[in-house]
Amino acid sequence: MTISHLIDLANDSGGTLYLMLVLLLIALTVIIERTRYLSSMERGGAKLISMLRQQEGRLDTFPMTPQLSKLPHARLFDIMRRDSSRVDRTALDEHLEEVIMHEVPLLDRSLWMLDTVITLAPLMGLFGTIIGMFNAFHVLGDVQNNPAEITGGIAEALIATASGLCIAMIGLVSYNALNTRVRTVLHQLETIKLMLINRCTLIGAPVAAAHSPAAHNAVEIIRNPARA
Repeated sequence: MTISHLIDLANDSGGTLYLMLVLLLIALTVIIERTRYLSSMERGGAKLISMLRQQEGRLDTFPMTPQLSKLPHARLFDIMRRDSSRVDRTALDEHLEEVIMHEVPLLDRSLWMLDTVITLAPLMGLFGTIIGMFNAFHVLGDVQNNPAEITGGIAEALIATASGLCIAMIGLVSYNALNTRVRTVLHQLETIKLMLINRCTLIGAPVAAAHSPAAHNAVEIIRNPARA
């Protein structure tokens, strides 16, 4: 099948094959960009979780490299340093959850385009096949034409449907894989949030509740029972 023959097929499909080529380029662009981005987020999150498990010092001495500081996970550390000594555990949890909610749209950005391609490509392929069938039936109306030309026209018309289905299958597999990566990164964010809250006193950043007057009096009573 030569390039000129493919061009003839695209012209006979009413131009839908050209549009499907555009859809394929859009899908591949989103797949490559999101795969690289989410893979970087996933590797960085796994490294931060591993480092946090081993960290026993203060939060302000946590070995945050410039590369790791660019991750959305690093926003949780910034909030922890800023608010851990000013708010109680519940408020701190809400502040960290707010950060996660702000990062969610950045993780699944552009995936709607891939979802649209998955739905639109088969429909456009079917539309191109219908246009190609019109041409095949036009040949059928001429009794002098060879029947092989009719069957050949129908076979060529089905190329549009096959192309649409191929694009949809590639997009569907990639879409599910990217959604899995998004869920993995979100799970990492939730894990880091819980690890920071549960280890806040261990890493030297106790929440404000530990400095409240009631907590201070309770500690004094434990140390000096005579004051009770």
